[in-house]
Amino acid sequence: FITNLKNIEIAGLSDENNYKIYESLKFLLTKNIFFVNKEDVENILNSNYLVESFFIKKIYPNLIRVKIKQTNLLAITSQNNKKFYIGSNGKLISMKQIKDFDNTLPFVYSKSNYIDFIKLKKIIDESEFQFEQIESFYYFPSNRWDIKTKDGLLIKLPEKNIAESLQFVQLVKSQEEFKNKNVMDLRISNNIILSNE
Repeated sequence: FITNLKNIEIAGLSDENNYKIYESLKFLLTKNIFFVNKEDVENILNSNYLVESFFIKKIYPNLIRVKIKQTNLLAITSQNNKKFYIGSNGKLISMKQIKDFDNTLPFVYSKSNYIDFIKLKKIIDESEFQFEQIESFYYFPSNRWDIKTKDGLLIKLPEKNIAESLQFVQLVKSQEEFKNKNVMDLRISNNIILSNE
């Protein structure tokens, strides 16, 4: 009864990226399936920036099946004059790894703190504010964000109580006195400063 691994099936990414993962796992072929260390497979999958999560199944006598959930592309950023996607896993993904460039995604001006950006996106998604309305995000060392919308509104968010601030933005945007303003400063608690910059 032969239990040597003969095949590894990868699914969930593009054919090209599935093949790259297959290539990185190929060293397991011909090993006894009982002795294939799941951690070895997990480490390789976790090191791939396109992978959000995965499920590994050993199918005896000689197959390993890997189902991958690809990370969602949330935004674009720049590092060392190169553009990257920010994945929902918080990792930077080289634009070369994705065939179709998505220029509808917002741009994030930050050198790090991509996990903080993911947290901010979750807050936005849970609010009535539409993520699709956002053109760019600006991160400040004081652990604070500014948001610029596609219609030219700059929103200066506070460090805390972001969800409440976004709710407030939705209320104020529809007010008549706001119509000609392009800056909404919410950095001071319980205050809103409207201006043109």
